[in-house]
Amino acid sequence: MKNTILLFFLLVGITTRSMAQVDGSHQVSASEKAAIIKVLDDYINTFSAKDLAGWESTYQFPHYRLASGKMSVLEKAGLRDSATVFGPLQRAGWDYSKWDHRTIVQASENKVHLDTKFTRYRKDGSKVASYESLYVLTKENGRWGVKLRSSFAE
Repeated sequence: MKNTILLFFLLVGITTRSMAQVDGSHQVSASEKAAIIKVLDDYINTFSAKDLAGWESTYQFPHYRLASGKMSVLEKAGLRDSATVFGPLQRAGWDYSKWDHRTIVQASENKVHLDTKFTRYRKDGSKVASYESLYVLTKENGRWGVKLRSSFAE
């Protein structure tokens, strides 16, 4: 009986550990969290610098964006031009963006879901708008990158 109980708890522990690796409850180490946050820092900084190539270097491809009720897919870098990406934002008064928060809410070894909020600003520092968003970063070929973003931004 003792062996059966011990075997039961051993199996439960193994199963729980295996499930934790795939169910999004993985604990992110400090170094992995720093790498993830750095990708998001690079993402917002290159976006604000209107550096399209640098911004796309923070992506994983294919890259997905769900906004304004539609899903767009970018198969690879270099398929867009800066005027198309940044022009409409600049005409609306945008100059740069900043993160308000970035919180890892679920994680596995190679994927994290982040609850985020960012604000778009004019050159004088006044706010254009703020947007709650969900970002999904994946680790592919040893590198973290933005795979999917879903926001209420236009």
